[in-house]
Amino acid sequence: MTGRLEKKIALVIGAGAVGPGWGNGRAIAARFIEEGATVIGTDMDADALKETAAMIEARTGKGDAFKSLVADATDNDDLDRAIDACGEPFGRIDVLVNNVGGSAPGDVVAMSDEVWQQQMERNLGYVFRSMKRVVPLMIAQGGGAIVNLASIAALRFFGPDVAAYAASKAGLIHLSKVTAVKYAPDNVRINTVIPGLMNTPLVKERLVDERADGDAQKLIDARHRQSPTGRMGDGFDVANAVLFLASDEAKYITAAELNVDGGLSATCIAPGPIAR
Repeated sequence: MTGRLEKKIALVIGAGAVGPGWGNGRAIAARFIEEGATVIGTDMDADALKETAAMIEARTGKGDAFKSLVADATDNDDLDRAIDACGEPFGRIDVLVNNVGGSAPGDVVAMSDEVWQQQMERNLGYVFRSMKRVVPLMIAQGGGAIVNLASIAALRFFGPDVAAYAASKAGLIHLSKVTAVKYAPDNVRINTVIPGLMNTPLVKERLVDERADGDAQKLIDARHRQSPTGRMGDGFDVANAVLFLASDEAKYITAAELNVDGGLSATCIAPGPIAR
């Protein structure tokens, strides 16, 4: 029995993590490889990519199916190198995953113009430019699948101090949708996965200082309580959703959003300052 991505070539932009453990990008790369794909994974941090490669080898025994490339997704030259890393040796890109992103605090008064622009580039601008480059390649080869990662912050009020993050992720959802409709006749499918509160390395490595004064357990417990399920999801919950949308099982699904949030976006409860 072959895997769902057997012999597919996938470019995962954002395959590292901010600390030890299975972040969304790492889990996506691992699940793709388990299902038969060759993955070119990018990240700005060479050490993070080395850890991704080691974790994939330990989990799958298929470390040679992961090709790492140190690259800044917001740099056009690096983006071109990442795409060339698929095109030159493999001749195609069957799946593109845009997983880079991150938040910076500030409302429209407190946030500087520079931080606003950085947030737009980090969460939305590079997605525009990656699709601009990859969609024509997919058309030429007869089709492909693109999965973009947004956030529940694009759907629900998560506090007044994530203005740029919420706006950029909402823009990503709609950019994905209109682009998907445009290129549906060319067999290029574009969908969005929307994670909710996930228990990934980001929580302990970054959010704990921003939102819980260094008390990791306090932050984790608060985030668990927010979900109707009573617990956060993890990187593999996100990865399995991305895998489905990337696979031929989703061949008639495009311009869609798949929430991976334990039902949180269906509630009227906005997370408090500690949990978002």
